[in-house]
Amino acid sequence: MNASSLVQKLWNFCHTLRDDGIGYGDYLEQLTYLLFLKLAHEYAQEPYNRDTRIPKGYDWASLTSKVGEPLEAHYLVTLHRLGQEQGMLGAIFFKAQNKIQDPVKLSRLVQLIDAESWISLDADTKGDLYEGLLQKNAEDTKSGAGQYFTPRALIEAMVACVRPEPMKTIADPACGTGGFFLGAYNWLTRPPSTGSGRTGLDRRQKEFLRDKTFHGNEIVPGTRRLCLMNLFLHNIGELDGEPSVERSDALISEPKRKVDYVLANPPFGKKSSMTITNEEGEEDREALTYERQDFWETTSNKQLNFLQHIVSMLKVDGKAAVVLPDNVLFEGGAGEKIRRKLLENCDLHTVLRLPTGIFYAQGVKANVVFFDAAPKDGRIHTKGVWFYDLRTNKHFTLKTRTLKPDDLRDFIVCYNPDNRHERSETERFKYYSYHELMARDKASLDIFWLKDDSLENLDDLPPPEVLQQEIIEHLEAALASFRDVAAGLQRQ
Repeated sequence: MNASSLVQKLWNFCHTLRDDGIGYGDYLEQLTYLLFLKLAHEYAQEPYNRDTRIPKGYDWASLTSKVGEPLEAHYLVTLHRLGQEQGMLGAIFFKAQNKIQDPVKLSRLVQLIDAESWISLDADTKGDLYEGLLQKNAEDTKSGAGQYFTPRALIEAMVACVRPEPMKTIADPACGTGGFFLGAYNWLTRPPSTGSGRTGLDRRQKEFLRDKTFHGNEIVPGTRRLCLMNLFLHNIGELDGEPSVERSDALISEPKRKVDYVLANPPFGKKSSMTITNEEGEEDREALTYERQDFWETTSNKQLNFLQHIVSMLKVDGKAAVVLPDNVLFEGGAGEKIRRKLLENCDLHTVLRLPTGIFYAQGVKANVVFFDAAPKDGRIHTKGVWFYDLRTNKHFTLKTRTLKPDDLRDFIVCYNPDNRHERSETERFKYYSYHELMARDKASLDIFWLKDDSLENLDDLPPPEVLQQEIIEHLEAALASFRDVAAGLQRQ
């Protein structure tokens, strides 16, 4: 059975659970637990004979030997016990709960998974299967899972431009379900093409790719769980090893390690915050301001903090490709200071202006910012920035006109990954020198030059809710600037 038919088979069963109020996200989480236990069971058999470290009596065989209410009771105990284990096992089952309240349907799901030999599927098929389920989950906008999902075509284009090399480390400080890791993995394991002179990975490179290449953070336990399973199904990480994704806020402290590449799409939303519960049980959200010695500026703006953190993560010759919202390009106050520092201290060489309609968060205007780290030698390292406009007169939606690899092919050609120092201007690709950018108000990188056809026809204006969101974002950016100024005055 191929991946798409398996996805459909597993997903069809979800529809039978919808009547019980079980959402796609909860269903996918239960699949994760059961698939992991089934795979571990298969790895423990001949010819693998691996020590999966799953305690006897809490394994797959203990589930398949029961049905109905005894299965439900044992499943609950199993989830709790495995969540207390160390390493990958404890990470996958951290705070795991049973959301399938009908014992008959739980029995049916166990039987459905038990009927397949999952280990016989190659890594591509297993990975495609889980990626297919994650995609379906992201499409269910009610679940909110879309916020962790970056369009795969965009990830592939970013990776194709950065071109990660074997035996180098790759990080994502807000890795969601692991899309960037898998994009890089697919790039590194792609078959050698005729005439390219590129050979496949040797044994040492394969081991490094499996165990040491990827390093991530994901603060949401359920999303981290899906990420670890996603990586595991692609043969990244070991059953009995430590997880490569930490369940922690990456912004809290300076990075533990410097890496060669950062590929990331940090969470949308301007403010970092935490929820405080008072003695009366009332909740209040307080803005988080990260006081870090390695940051250029102190601000509660989440994207600006992630940008500063990513700069800190890179080795001297490290490279980054990061999805950032428009406000990072034009915001005053701390935003302007951080932009100037970024242009001085790193080589910010390319900005891809993304179209609207490609993210699950409504009305988001975002960009991919490509930059290289540079030595701290007091010199200005950005000579100029190339801008590619994929936004003006481009229209995409999440269902009827999705972003495809072909839509990004011209950008990759213009980027010229073979030698990005040899580029040519086109209608959509323009160069601005460092001095031109510094002369702009607030050193704004919010640049556009193409004529927007929709402005000539008011009928083509974006929907009111999108316009409303844009106005709110600009007002919030202005307020954030005022708050940063006020906070700076108080510290003086």
